[in-house]
Amino acid sequence: MRWALEAGPGPRVLDLGAGTGKLTATLVELGAEVIAVEPDPAMLTELRRALPTVRALPGSAEAIPLADASFDAVLAGHALHWFDMDVAGPEIARVLVRGGILAGLWNVIDDRVDWVAGLERVSGRAAVGPRDTLGSWRAETEAAHLPSIGQVAQFGSPEQAEFPHGQRRTADSLVAAIATRAGVLVMSEQEQEAMLGRIGAFLASTPHTAHGEFTLPMLTGVLRARRL
Repeated sequence: MRWALEAGPGPRVLDLGAGTGKLTATLVELGAEVIAVEPDPAMLTELRRALPTVRALPGSAEAIPLADASFDAVLAGHALHWFDMDVAGPEIARVLVRGGILAGLWNVIDDRVDWVAGLERVSGRAAVGPRDTLGSWRAETEAAHLPSIGQVAQFGSPEQAEFPHGQRRTADSLVAAIATRAGVLVMSEQEQEAMLGRIGAFLASTPHTAHGEFTLPMLTGVLRARRL
């Protein structure tokens, strides 16, 4: 987070596609002057409940309800790849000051670890896609800040970096988390059961994950680009 913000010209930050406010809360802890924008009414309600002192507004990346040059940085946690950058790119550039920073953040699993690479293979792309692993997230996101070919780019060349961390899990909690992924939710019930069963069997047969809690090795991948 600090790396994403350090290149910005000031403390004013927009959390775009803020969800329930997990990233927003961290920004507040870092001392940023944060405004959150979220399109989903239920998530926005939860964000406002959890962070009553933060200004939180309905809106989207394609229609940001804030004034021109209002921010020094715009952050999107696990959201930038959903934006229609033909529309969102000019909108984000509009609310940024010149030289401001657009940053996207993604949590990725560390597939350099043998059992994590095995989990990726067993899960399949619907559950663990290329954007979800250390080995391929950079290639998958390096153009996330750009519009379609033929449109005017609003941002300069991106920088990317990773920052390690981990999540405490059990086999059951990891299977439950994977079950909420977008690619899994669109599967048929039969496909979901088969895939989640394979993952559960893999975790039960892997010494590192078979008994009790374990740490899932992860990194946060960050892309940042400067407004032209």
